[in-house]
Amino acid sequence: MAENEFGNDQAPVGGPAPEGAEGPQAGVIAQYVKDLSFENPNAPASLQALAGQKPAIDVNVNVGVRKMNDEVYEVELKISAKATAPAEGGGEQVAFVVELAYGSLYGIRNVPEEALKPFLLIQAPSMMFPFARAIIADASRDGGFPPLLLEPINFEALFRAQAAQEAQQAQAASAADGGEEPTPVNLN
Repeated sequence: MAENEFGNDQAPVGGPAPEGAEGPQAGVIAQYVKDLSFENPNAPASLQALAGQKPAIDVNVNVGVRKMNDEVYEVELKISAKATAPAEGGGEQVAFVVELAYGSLYGIRNVPEEALKPFLLIQAPSMMFPFARAIIADASRDGGFPPLLLEPINFEALFRAQAAQEAQQAQAASAADGGEEPTPVNLN
């Protein structure tokens, strides 16, 4: 057996794990398309209206988590995008609408409770996003439009903004209810 070249014969940070205890584990079990919809309601006029123009695109993202059992969670990344273009008679017309519900099953074991929610709402959708992005790009291209290449999403910023909003709502509700304890946030 080769000698350790890096001299890493030190004890693990925090000391060795207690006998019989395993460290945190998380892994992808499966990824799948739950629902995919592409609508081109004004074709072929919408294709002609976009010739040489850049459409206005409204994108919405939502992350949901469902506990399947003690060690398996389903994370669902929902992305919808609506492209509009100027209509001939003024106003706007819908060029296309694409909606994707992309799911992933994660096996999770020995992850502390305080790390579970950030993993499921930040790291999991961050791992799923490139696959969902490719599906949306292909759907828009197959619909006759240039591929819709979504910008990367900072799921950590979204998580922190939602946590701050929930804390603010809980504080307001607590003040209105006379100081009762806020309801815990549930992943299910």
